[in-house]
Amino acid sequence: MTLAQIGRVQSPRIIRIGGGVANELAEVLQQLGLTRPLIVTDTGLVQLGHVQTITDVLDNARIGWTVFDGVVEDPTDTCLAEGLAAFNAGDFDCVIGFGGGSPMDTAKAISFMSVNPGHVRDYKAPTQIDRCGPPVILIPTTGGTGSELTRWCVITDTEKTEKYNLSGLACVATAALIDWTFTTTKPWRITADTAVDSLTHAIEAYVSRKAFAYTDAFALAAMPAIARHVRTACAEPENAEAREALMLAASQAGMAFSNASVALVHGMSRPIGAHFHVAHGLSNAMLLPEVTRFSVDAASDRYATCARVMTWADDTDSDAVACGKLVKNLQRLNDDLKVPNPGSLGHAKDASTFATMADQALASGSPQNNPRVPTAEEIVAIYDRIW
Repeated sequence: MTLAQIGRVQSPRIIRIGGGVANELAEVLQQLGLTRPLIVTDTGLVQLGHVQTITDVLDNARIGWTVFDGVVEDPTDTCLAEGLAAFNAGDFDCVIGFGGGSPMDTAKAISFMSVNPGHVRDYKAPTQIDRCGPPVILIPTTGGTGSELTRWCVITDTEKTEKYNLSGLACVATAALIDWTFTTTKPWRITADTAVDSLTHAIEAYVSRKAFAYTDAFALAAMPAIARHVRTACAEPENAEAREALMLAASQAGMAFSNASVALVHGMSRPIGAHFHVAHGLSNAMLLPEVTRFSVDAASDRYATCARVMTWADDTDSDAVACGKLVKNLQRLNDDLKVPNPGSLGHAKDASTFATMADQALASGSPQNNPRVPTAEEIVAIYDRIW
């Protein structure tokens, strides 16, 4: 495997990280000269009182605001259209995405679709969306997607039954406020799935054909933190050390994959979400051990390093032994986190659907970044094995 010789990095202009940093939201808006935000979120965060946490900050600074809380899990073009209508109905100068990947991705799409014509499907990858809309401020609450630091977002097309990868300068936030304190209310399942999502980002960024030294540093920092803390965070939801570590790791992994790209796991994961409505982090977890098994021989040195930095293999182990331990421990992690397979969720195998999903995976471009680039038939076989 040959690493990319030229690294291209895109990231937010302002990044603030730490417990309670969301309280600096008004200060960040004032620094950017912004006064009229639309807050994009979901009803769950409203009910938890988290949205009020940030609106109180804005109220104290006498900054007016409006909330759009119509974001759905794995946001659709329909959800985006509703959010865009809310934005266009007011005199807003920025968008605040508050929540997990779904609100943050929706906020990005509302921003760039407010200045770009047509339907969001017109801009799916490999198109680069470089005509930027109003500033986007992102505040993550789950510590999984890393969307706050990436140049990517994902929207599901309800007509085409397809999840679109969208990328470009218009998908890069203006500011990111990364506050781990919001994550202590995450339930066990979401904690587990978002952590494995982050781990997938880190591993795929490290083995990607587009990896380079800058992204390697972030990926190698994220992997051991996730491996060490995910079980603790699930068992002890208010464990500050574990929650803080996972939130930081999610952002590090986000920076890694934003600039090195993801690979086969993500390429195959999006169609599972589009066709079967499985949450993105969970579908990544379902795929990660088997896709790693499929790929390790094509980049054994890199996969072995993944195992060693997570202390799943020793420095004295050969690359082949370390790769074997990596696959074994990824499966053990799934077992410990009670990751189901699609079949156990009631989704029946269907050869025709698998063939369509394989075509969609390849069309996304992500599998082409994998150390071992699969054929459509090999992707179908992997789907069959994980079912």
